[in-house]
Amino acid sequence: MLDERARTLLKTLVERYIAEGQPVGSRTLSRASGLELSPATIRNVMADLEELGLIASPHTSAGRVPTARGYRLFVDTMLTARPVNLTEVPPEMAAAREQLHPDQPQRVITQAAHLLSSLSSFVGVVTAPRKASVFHHIEFLRLGERRVLVILVAPDGDVQNRVIFTARDYAQGELVEATNYLNTHYAGLSIEEVRERLKHEIEALRAEIATLMQAAVQAGSEVLAESSDQVIVSGERNLLGVPAFGNDLDSLRKLFDVFEHKTELMRLLDVSSRAEGVRIYIGGESRVVPFEELSVVTAPYEVDGRVVGTLGVIGPTRMAYERMIQIVDITARLVGNALSVK
Repeated sequence: MLDERARTLLKTLVERYIAEGQPVGSRTLSRASGLELSPATIRNVMADLEELGLIASPHTSAGRVPTARGYRLFVDTMLTARPVNLTEVPPEMAAAREQLHPDQPQRVITQAAHLLSSLSSFVGVVTAPRKASVFHHIEFLRLGERRVLVILVAPDGDVQNRVIFTARDYAQGELVEATNYLNTHYAGLSIEEVRERLKHEIEALRAEIATLMQAAVQAGSEVLAESSDQVIVSGERNLLGVPAFGNDLDSLRKLFDVFEHKTELMRLLDVSSRAEGVRIYIGGESRVVPFEELSVVTAPYEVDGRVVGTLGVIGPTRMAYERMIQIVDITARLVGNALSVK
């Protein structure tokens, strides 16, 4: 554990480095910390902090800079981010309400990513809302020999179509019978609940209805998988201005691969959606953005009280964390409010 003197000096060093971007020397710390300590005493404390891995000394400077571990201690124990009230949002974010048009959910997500990027000057990421797995209505239509169109209607009115290929040909009358049976007995249940009930009821059902129902469940699962795989990324080029990356083409290439393929990014955001409030990954903690020079700040967003997605900012470890927390937190609430408007 650090004593109060060491904590004050570390907090001051991190704040100065975030604000100015230059290694912080003992003379600057003496003035900025408000502590009446001799330069020799400050140097000794700095040496202790360096030994603990909380700060480091660049080869080109006598000053010190925070390490990922130092930023983590700063964020966990020294940052005082007060709760955000949407009635007291900063002016630059108040205008954001007008940019998020609730009539077009996909535009809300895209605009939110742009908003996060422009407000932070880093990279904004947003996952598309996960669709409810409950289906409201289902219908089968014969397209041709052994080809059937499955129409799935969600409670919010969203319609998804899937073409399935069947082992035998079905008359439209058989498809109508299957449609009526499914809507009477299974409407309002989640896809997983239907799947579980089918395991127990399959023997009691006529073979053709059972086959169509299994195909419908599979089609529903595919729709859900596709809808939950979308990640919108905005502002990747902002990282070209980060000193640690601007001249490191190999790191930039790896990072842009993460943004392009998105699978790992999706995994990180999915984990973040299960956390309450804002979550911060510093340096390589996320394993998804495995760079000591980058941090990720995320928050889940809710629609009608249910967590349906995650958004966040990816930027250098030298970021104004208090401001990033505020940006991410407010944007998550604005997105949730926009998507909850009927």
